[in-house]
Amino acid sequence: MSDVTHHSDMHDSSNPGGGAFRQSLLRNNAQIRADRAESLAGDAMTMYRRRIEDLELELRRLRRDQEDLIDLSPTDADSLVLAADFDADAYASKDLALSVQIRNTEIKHELATARYRYLFGDPARD
Repeated sequence: MSDVTHHSDMHDSSNPGGGAFRQSLLRNNAQIRADRAESLAGDAMTMYRRRIEDLELELRRLRRDQEDLIDLSPTDADSLVLAADFDADAYASKDLALSVQIRNTEIKHELATARYRYLFGDPARD
């Protein structure tokens, strides 16, 4: 027998339509559109989830930074900032700036979550 592989030996019985390439060529327009739609929707859904998760992480970080402003013990639990060393104006400015950042991030999170639900359904079910 020769080293030539016979056509019947190359046929994959798990792919009864004659191979992936042939099946791809034979797909109709509706099947092609459905495959593309699934691919695009999946990519968009993943990116929206990532953005929402990034906003959640940013909110946790900002809230932690704001809570850290309240801690007036610079080195350990037994030390305190002296009244003369405390800059009330700087404290108020930084606290308000963080409050604005937190609120803006909350709004972005709310909008992103609402759009995700509108575009892809309830994220809890995914």
